[in-house]
Amino acid sequence: MRPVVKGVALSLFHVPTLMAYYGNVPYYERVFKPDSEYLSKLTSTARTYDEVVKYPPNQVFIGNYSPEDLRKISRPWSVNDNFSANRAGEFGEIFNELEFYGWLKIADSFDLVWLEKSFLARVKEILSGHSLFNPSDLKDLGEGRDLEDVKNEINKGNAIPLLCGSEIVGSVRNAHSYDENLKGYPLLEKLSNKASAIVVLRQVINNCAMEAKSIDFVIESSEEAVGDMFQPGGGDLAKAIAEKAQCVNANGVDVRAFCAGPAGAVVIASSLVKSGLFKNVAVIGGGSIPKLGMNSREHVAKGLKPLEDCLGAVAILISEDDGVSPVINLDSVGRHKVGTGSSPQAITTALVSEPLKKLGLSFSDVDKYAPELHNPEITEPAGAGDVPLANIKMIAALATMQGEIKREQMDSFIVERGIVGFSPTQGHIPSGVPFLGWARKEILKGNWKRVMVIGKGSLFLARMTNLAEGFSFLVEKNEPLRELPQPSTLSREYIREVIIEVLQEISGNLGG
Repeated sequence: MRPVVKGVALSLFHVPTLMAYYGNVPYYERVFKPDSEYLSKLTSTARTYDEVVKYPPNQVFIGNYSPEDLRKISRPWSVNDNFSANRAGEFGEIFNELEFYGWLKIADSFDLVWLEKSFLARVKEILSGHSLFNPSDLKDLGEGRDLEDVKNEINKGNAIPLLCGSEIVGSVRNAHSYDENLKGYPLLEKLSNKASAIVVLRQVINNCAMEAKSIDFVIESSEEAVGDMFQPGGGDLAKAIAEKAQCVNANGVDVRAFCAGPAGAVVIASSLVKSGLFKNVAVIGGGSIPKLGMNSREHVAKGLKPLEDCLGAVAILISEDDGVSPVINLDSVGRHKVGTGSSPQAITTALVSEPLKKLGLSFSDVDKYAPELHNPEITEPAGAGDVPLANIKMIAALATMQGEIKREQMDSFIVERGIVGFSPTQGHIPSGVPFLGWARKEILKGNWKRVMVIGKGSLFLARMTNLAEGFSFLVEKNEPLRELPQPSTLSREYIREVIIEVLQEISGNLGG
């Protein structure tokens, strides 16, 4: 049974206050330099929700504009007051901070999130009319708390504040008196991941017009590890998210490989479907609070608005072959093996060249390559350059070195087969998978035949190994499999026709 990309959901959550207070860089700046100029500018230069909705890369992320449309828009993209935009797109939606706090409370199963009564009333009014809101969510939201009680818990050190602007609207309480893994700050990180993943899991189910009970298995592939002091990364975040999405027939596991996690999870999900064990497997990844404002110090220093003010979340539904949806070709899986090496050329050879060679395909047989899709307006001011451009340049260089394209063809190869970065720098989110929405759409329209998704991760960040990780796979047009007649009906003439057809295909792949 061939696995297919049945549906994709991609959403953003604009949380400027969470960025300013709990993004890892601003958070520790408040600890060690609370009066710094950086912090004052960070707050004063924050984007409005309207600016975030009108930001072209965000519109690409949720499915209203294509990456090719983005290439045609002059930079800086942030200066686009007349840009036509909607908060909802084909893949997902852009939520504001007030709405996100509502989803945060819905994700809370232990009364850890307290929201002030009047604020909660506003949240209920807005969320209750949303298509993703379920009747059971009202019970999860509760009735709220008196502001005095919220502040007392914060003042006692039993909770951290939740703010909208400078106003305290709630808190996240400690779940243990001394377990650092269960204090307010780490719990906010985990609950935010869970909340954003609940939304996209519900969205992908809606996008596919199916019932939540049809989901058999969920793989959570973000960079958050959940647990307590005895098993800090024990999991299972996948099942916790599936519960809130009413996936009553599902269980799941968490997969962790830093930025390479989602790509690896798609390979695992596809293998489970191909084996026949499960029919519908959801790969999900929620947002990362610590990575909010990660490069904001450099942005502020250069007089720019901090652009890392959105949590990103992704869900991909891998299902049995429906005869229509694009196929994930498991024969195409590329792997960064232990012995691969760490040079860009070695990694690109392992993830791009080797799987293509195995299938008898050339570099030019792939319509688009989707490696790390970081928004360059975020990474360039921080000195990291244009990451997607660097990746496609390496692929083009390797194609040139192997004699598949000429040196003078490199520039056109880069433009035609590369992708302009449009993803927020949320670690696992940019690494290839956001392009699956556009890959599915364009393949279904007949504009593309084949797309390669490339996920890479920096494992050395854990100080456990100096190695990196990587996976790649091809997403291809769904074409009927050739059905052979039973052996008893095979005629000599039929065998001759099949052999001629196969030889012609081989000749075509070899360029005649």
